[in-house]
Amino acid sequence: MLTLRYPLLLASGSPRRKQLMTDAGFSFTIETRPTDELFPDTMPADEVAEYLARQKAEQFLNDAEVPNRIVLCADTVVILDNQIMNKPQDEADARRMLQLLSGQTHRVRTGVAILAPSANGQTELHSFTDETIVQFATLTDDEITYYIRECKPFDKAGSYGAQDFIGLVGIERLEGSFYTVMGLPTHRVYQALKAYIK
Repeated sequence: MLTLRYPLLLASGSPRRKQLMTDAGFSFTIETRPTDELFPDTMPADEVAEYLARQKAEQFLNDAEVPNRIVLCADTVVILDNQIMNKPQDEADARRMLQLLSGQTHRVRTGVAILAPSANGQTELHSFTDETIVQFATLTDDEITYYIRECKPFDKAGSYGAQDFIGLVGIERLEGSFYTVMGLPTHRVYQALKAYIK
């Protein structure tokens, strides 16, 4: 297990992010805080994931413990033709999104925000975005129906998880990190936290 100089808090309820951070060797606790996942209508789609990750991190800025711990936040968006595909509202919305993604190339952007102590004892907020391009095969209505029924992707941006049935049978090609599509670019998170490893 990797040991950091400060306790690490993963501010995410995502079981996928929890698994990725565990598999990457980090020890951490989990705490989530309600955050409105809203962004300005005029904001370019490419900026949204990092903006939302920073919004989540700012929920912890005034905590007394902040100067003595590291807080990791993330947000993932799926972008098709410069339009953001959020988490589906219901089964019909999930079906609509998957039909739009079928046979198309889309982008998945995961923004990461890290609150961490700096050399002068202050807290710094560092953020970045990682992008992966995903090519989907053409999905049949039966495949979409099966996926929604069995995997219930209602907590996932774009209505799918790369590690689920649709990802396993539908992703033809990736340009970038698979783990960014899952919700956390672990290679970049590791580099960001490397300086704090004992």
